[in-house]
Amino acid sequence: MSKALLRYIRLSPTKARLVAREVQGMNAELAIASLEFMPNKAAKVISKVIASAVANGGMGAENAVVKSCRVDAGPVLRRFTPRARGRATPIRKPTSHVFVEVVEQSKDK
Repeated sequence: MSKALLRYIRLSPTKARLVAREVQGMNAELAIASLEFMPNKAAKVISKVIASAVANGGMGAENAVVKSCRVDAGPVLRRFTPRARGRATPIRKPTSHVFVEVVEQSKDK
């Protein structure tokens, strides 16, 4: 089992979790290929983390299975934008931590 972790990525955890759920339990090679055609920013990020986890384990992508793909919330950058009558409203810029675990596929399948 090998792991990869990407922290403080400027990405909404809610949107990233939608992509992370799609690849859980998939073959790593198939997961990377399917993420390549998704239009989300999260797809590109998660694809790189899966590739990193496979490389960390020293195995080929065709022999690896995504055991878990988890997206946790990181700190939120708070900015303010000016509004009418001298007021200011907050802008939330969320960050995420992406965690991927990859295991080697069993030979009997």
